[in-house]
Amino acid sequence: MLAAAEGLKNTQIAERLAIGRGTAAKWRSRFAELRLDGLLDEPRPGRPRTVSDAQVEEVIVKTLESTPKDATHWSTRSMAAEVGLSQSAVSRIWRAFGLQPHRTETWKLSKDPQFVAKVRDVVGLYLDPPERAVVLCVDEKSQIQALDRTAPILPMLPGTPERATHDYKRSGTSSLYAALDITTGKVIGSLHSRHRAARSSSRSSCRHSTTKSRASSRCT
Repeated sequence: MLAAAEGLKNTQIAERLAIGRGTAAKWRSRFAELRLDGLLDEPRPGRPRTVSDAQVEEVIVKTLESTPKDATHWSTRSMAAEVGLSQSAVSRIWRAFGLQPHRTETWKLSKDPQFVAKVRDVVGLYLDPPERAVVLCVDEKSQIQALDRTAPILPMLPGTPERATHDYKRSGTSSLYAALDITTGKVIGSLHSRHRAARSSSRSSCRHSTTKSRASSRCT
């Protein structure tokens, strides 16, 4: 319309705006007949929208700020029952705003000043172990003692899943220690019923022996 006000013809308007001559003529005729109301788009065919902005907001707020009574996170089925929508509608809303309640990512920030050097030692053993070296991966499995994460859980945000540290604070009376020989696939296990100071000496001797043989830089 502004180009037409400058005195340009339909062909010139189409060339300037990279549109068809018929498009320019159509909108000029609608403006001439209805003025500004003629520039509004006409209703399109198809099913009208059934989910309102208020319902979309309700789904997003509940997903981010609450959890179901009988579960740790929302599913499309439980959220649909909560807000009175279909599962497909909830799924579309979650995809549009990047919400993934079922996902949790882990993170850990080490405060050890020698962290980089230790990582290089451990990774180096796996990538290029010394000749005749025995490399063991040792871990402590004590899920029954889990109390809380070592840092607060970072909540889910649009486009970002919930994040938590990979380790946790624990206490209890039973711990299972297991070592995996990556060469043979053999698992070496040891079950301890109590936490005692004697474990410290065993850990120290383990660190000492593995350091001498360059088999591992950590045994915890």
